[in-house]
Amino acid sequence: MEADVADAETRTGATGTQAVDRACALVSLVVRAGDPLTFTEISDTAGLARSTTSRLLAALERTDLVARDATGAYVAGSLFALHAARHDPWQETARLALPFLERLRDATGETSHLGVPRGARVEHVAQVDSTYLLATRDWTQLEVPEHCSSLGKVLYAFGRLPMPDGPLLERPTDHSVGDLIALDRDLAEVRHRGYAVTIDELEVGLTAVAAPVRGLDGEVVAAIGVSGPTARLADRVDQVGRLLVRESEALSSLLHRQRDSHATAPKREEGAA
Repeated sequence: MEADVADAETRTGATGTQAVDRACALVSLVVRAGDPLTFTEISDTAGLARSTTSRLLAALERTDLVARDATGAYVAGSLFALHAARHDPWQETARLALPFLERLRDATGETSHLGVPRGARVEHVAQVDSTYLLATRDWTQLEVPEHCSSLGKVLYAFGRLPMPDGPLLERPTDHSVGDLIALDRDLAEVRHRGYAVTIDELEVGLTAVAAPVRGLDGEVVAAIGVSGPTARLADRVDQVGRLLVRESEALSSLLHRQRDSHATAPKREEGAA
C-alpha cells in the first residue's frame, strides 16, 4: 500500500511520508465516521485536492482499507472486517449479512433474521423488519425453544447446537415437534432440501423458513431466515426456502472470498498508481 500511495502522491509533489500521513488520515476519517461518507465529504473534510483524494482512495480501496457501498459512498474496508471477525465473529457476520437480510425483506415483504449458536441456544444477532403493519416482533431479545424455530432447526441439522434433552420436548402448540424421533426426521428433511420450515410450531399463526450460512472454514456458522403470519407465508414456503438458499449461499461465498482474499497478498501491477 505504501508504495502505491507514495507513487500516487509523488506525482502531485508530496513526499512519501506526506502520502502515508494523508492516506492514514483518510482511513481514520472513514473508519471513525458513523455513516458512509461520500467522495465530496471526504475531500472537503480532509482539505485535499479532489485529484489527490481520488488517487489515495483508489490505493486504499485496492488494499481493502476502505470500500464502497451500493451508493458509492466509502466505508471501512474488509481488512477491518477480517480483524473484527477474529475477535467478534457474530457482530461482523451480522454486518456482512445486513444487505442480504434487506434483500430478503424486500423480496418477501416479511421480517428477516440472522441467528447464531450460543452454547445450546440460538441468538438472534440481526433483524430487518417487515414492510407490513401486521408483522412478527423483534426477536433479537427473545429466547424460544430451538426445536420450534426454523433457525434452531437449521443449527441442529448441521450439528451446531447440542440436541435437546428428551425423549419428550416442550410443545408450545399442537403443531410443535413433540419428541426426538420426530425431530430427527424433521432435521433429515432440512439437510435434504437445504432449508427448515416451521408452521404454527412456536405460535399458531406464525410461519418461519431458514437456511444455513457457512463461515470461513466451510462449516455452518449461522442461519438466515424469514418469518411472518402463516396466512401470508404458509402457501409459499418452498418459494421462500429456495430464495433463502440462494441468499445464504451468496453470503457464504462472501465469507469465503474474504478468507481467500487475505490468504495471500494481492499482486500489484507494474507502475500502478
